[in-house]
Amino acid sequence: MLSKIIRNLLLDPRIKDNSLDRDGVDLLRVHSEIIKSKTMIRHIFQEFYDLCIELDKAYFDGSGKVVEIGSGVSFIKETDPHIITSDIKDYKGVDIVVDAQNMQFEDNEIHAFYGINCFHHFPEPKKFFNELIRTLKPGAGAIMIEPYYGFFSDIIYKKVHEDEFYDKKQLLWETGQNINQYMTGANQALSYLIFERDRRYFEESFPELEIVHTAVINNYMRYLVSGGVNFKQMLPDFTEGTLKSIEKIFTPFNKVFGLHHVVVLKKKGSDYSSDLIIKNE
Repeated sequence: MLSKIIRNLLLDPRIKDNSLDRDGVDLLRVHSEIIKSKTMIRHIFQEFYDLCIELDKAYFDGSGKVVEIGSGVSFIKETDPHIITSDIKDYKGVDIVVDAQNMQFEDNEIHAFYGINCFHHFPEPKKFFNELIRTLKPGAGAIMIEPYYGFFSDIIYKKVHEDEFYDKKQLLWETGQNINQYMTGANQALSYLIFERDRRYFEESFPELEIVHTAVINNYMRYLVSGGVNFKQMLPDFTEGTLKSIEKIFTPFNKVFGLHHVVVLKKKGSDYSSDLIIKNE
């Protein structure tokens, strides 16, 4: 009860609007307004974009088309205008409408996919992995920034969202939600289920995809203070430098306090062929 009272006090008034369609463009419009109005959260998203580009250069071979999936209100094009933005919803500023579980790209066409807080919204992640195998060039891959699963994140993610849940004990990867209800009913612990708890099963089921890098992201204090895209910012912008310094000091405790982590998947082997049998559909 107390946590619900605190949540309601901290919730951004624009998010409280009961008429808001949380699975439609209304929510994207509000999130866009919030990001534009809060410098701290913009800086955090900029760090996410920079990290994706850095990891792309470090782990993927060659070059080619880069697609951000689940872009929504992303401003990644300010960093690299050549990146193709996409979303399941047709929203202004998004280049193309893409269902990540059934993409319109050609076989072996894409160099990299970037996804920030979108993977856990995929109701059938096995279909997404099959699409990665089909559409990625050999040596290319996907970079996903997702909710982490440490001590602090276990507490936070169970309390902050009413439309999503956080269940590390969910048996299946599939959530059962309709793809058109992509924002509600998502399990924020999905990356834990697949890449930590069921890692061996993932590797056996999708041998074409290799987990080449995972890491906890060290921006948890600023992200929490900023309120993200749903809550009020709790401290003024001038505290950002101090918060960043504190995060650096507490780097050894990232796995305790972290709120996000990054997973990098790389496609192995030769070009995909439609003659291959796709598993786990």
